[in-house]
Amino acid sequence: MKRGLADLWDLVWQAVMLACAAFGLLHVFAPPQDLPWRPLDLDQPLGRATAAKVARFDLSPDASPEQVGKATDACLRLLRDGGVRGERAQDRDDGGFCVVRGAVRITGGAVTPLAPANVVMQCPLAVRYVLWDRQVLQPTAREEMGAAPARVRNLGSYACRRIYGAQDEAARPSEHARANALDVAGVTLTDGRSISVQADWDGEGPAGMAGSRLLHRVRDGACGVFSTTLSPDYNAAHADHLHLDGAKRGVCR
Repeated sequence: MKRGLADLWDLVWQAVMLACAAFGLLHVFAPPQDLPWRPLDLDQPLGRATAAKVARFDLSPDASPEQVGKATDACLRLLRDGGVRGERAQDRDDGGFCVVRGAVRITGGAVTPLAPANVVMQCPLAVRYVLWDRQVLQPTAREEMGAAPARVRNLGSYACRRIYGAQDEAARPSEHARANALDVAGVTLTDGRSISVQADWDGEGPAGMAGSRLLHRVRDGACGVFSTTLSPDYNAAHADHLHLDGAKRGVCR
């Protein structure tokens, strides 16, 4: 009996040692963006653990004011450490499901500006936007158009409504009702050229096939950053914009 316990302990000890060795090898050699225990870095490429790291800043509906403040401050520190200036936005309660807490504004720094500016959005959504801008939009614009993006034209974030503006009370609330969604209408480049989702998605607009490729590529890249990414390929309601949100559960279409 004692011998059997000793053998079992020896096996458990070997398993623990092997697990520690594997952890150490992963920590040293695996890309940090793929490791959930490594901190999020806005300059690292998108990885297997990126979305989960951003989600750590998400707020639960029943979070206390102290929890909201702590999570939002930590999220703003991440943005500032990444060279992005931001500020806390005033909380908003329009009744029912239209409640915005812990939102921020991106005010400048190392990020492509939104136009119009001063968009209020949940802080994790702002982090997702910065990641998408740095790791997807900027390199894709240079590759497809030979110029960097100067502005991302948007249709806003907050809107107190249900999905698609439905009046049926059975319809679920839109992520826009929490400022947790951003609608992107197009991109203006540093050389003045403009790419529009509505005009250029099919390749027959002023930006030609290069503009269409850019839009499709940044849509596909958004699927690795945002929970939900919807485009003109999804339905007619998205014919003029890309819908990008940070919902708990999402879809890429």
